[in-house]
Amino acid sequence: MRLSPRSLLLAGALAMFTVPAGAETLRDALAAAYESNPTLAAARSGQRVADESVPIARADGLPNLGSSVGFNEVLKQGSNNIFAPDRTLSVQAQLTVPLYQGGVVRNSIRAAETRVEAGQAVLRGTEAAVFSQVVGAYMDVLRDEAVVALNRNNVEVLTVNLQATRDRFDIGDLTRTDVAQSESRLALAQGNLQAAEARLIASRESYVRLVGNAPGALQSPPPLPGLPDSADLAVEAALADNPDLEAATIEARARGFDVRAAQGTRMPRVSLTTGGSYNDFLGTIGSGIPGVSAQQTQTSASTGVTVTVPLFQGGRPAARVRQAQARESQALEQLIEAERGIIAQTRAAYASLRAAQQVAQSSEIAVAAGRLSLEGVRAENSVGTRTILDILNAEQELLNAQVQLVSARRDAYVAGFTLLAAMGRAEAEDLGIAAGEMLYDPAANYERVRGRMWDWDQDPDPAAVATRTIGIAAQDASIPTGSTPQLAQ
Repeated sequence: MRLSPRSLLLAGALAMFTVPAGAETLRDALAAAYESNPTLAAARSGQRVADESVPIARADGLPNLGSSVGFNEVLKQGSNNIFAPDRTLSVQAQLTVPLYQGGVVRNSIRAAETRVEAGQAVLRGTEAAVFSQVVGAYMDVLRDEAVVALNRNNVEVLTVNLQATRDRFDIGDLTRTDVAQSESRLALAQGNLQAAEARLIASRESYVRLVGNAPGALQSPPPLPGLPDSADLAVEAALADNPDLEAATIEARARGFDVRAAQGTRMPRVSLTTGGSYNDFLGTIGSGIPGVSAQQTQTSASTGVTVTVPLFQGGRPAARVRQAQARESQALEQLIEAERGIIAQTRAAYASLRAAQQVAQSSEIAVAAGRLSLEGVRAENSVGTRTILDILNAEQELLNAQVQLVSARRDAYVAGFTLLAAMGRAEAEDLGIAAGEMLYDPAANYERVRGRMWDWDQDPDPAAVATRTIGIAAQDASIPTGSTPQLAQ
């Protein structure tokens, strides 16, 4: 697989992103998922299942050699069987070589090979889908850490405000209403903080499920280069490189080979048969003539050509042909369905990206204005032109703008990566998270097994590749003291 210039840019951005020692990056998370995610590991095993369909289909066109050994003991001879043996040891062997099978084997092999190719495209799609989930989980943790930090700061500010309000109430500067308003806002803020902490715990557990380890101090992800300038350019790239669309296209072609294989069941079949047998009567056969011994062994051999011409099969071949044609028609419709879905997904991801970017820009303005507004309201309150409720409202507006900002930053990044995935540019080699021999190559296993014919060949006993997470401690909502979550910076 060759990397496009945009994929090289993305790989470089992820690979060259430098962070402090011990920090966990998005590239680390993607690499861990690539090595140990169970969904991805299961998809690779599923592709190896598809690989074996080729030697299975080819076996129907290869010679078949069989033998049998039998021992027969006659417990009671018939009255007329005076020359029959009392016991017989027999050995038989037969070799059958198919010469012509109406194209069934040839087209079955082609269908299997085509499905291997389709499966490799599906595996690429699974890889991109898992990476998209990892990116989403990574950004969810960053977002929720920022939201928790903002809410904790808000609780601290409101706690100080409440104490100041009570002090001013004690000296008669404020009323009981002002105190009640401050108490209400603090109680609401504490509830919002608990909800935010629960969401952070859920996001961290989702990260553990996908990546296989607990999130540490996550760093802000690098920018995503190579994003298209328009929805039309994105769709054009998706139609050319999306792995799911490629898989649907190849599967439709495999269905065509299925039709031809089904048509071959109506054709004559020719095979060459060679066999031999050996019988040993173990000295139990007599000649019936005194002094004359009978032959105690017997051998035979034969060879010939068998032509099987199907004349009537109860309509089964026609039904199989119609069934295969219907499945081909189904695959063609599913191809159009996949194309529609990819076009819609790509356009939606592009629209989400642009919207999130605009929301982030607006939120940055809102945050700056909110900070200025809060300072002004506090100053005006000190001279008596603003009430405590005005301060509380200004603080809440600032918090809302900050939360909206971190959410928009998260949404923009996830939408951008989703767009790259739809365009077929979010796989391991594109992202540069593995190199050379570290990359899983599905074609290597296919080449390993496609020509094998030995009946006693098998692989080592299967063992799970994915790591278990049962030993990872339950996640919490702790944030290191004094640290500023990345998306809140």
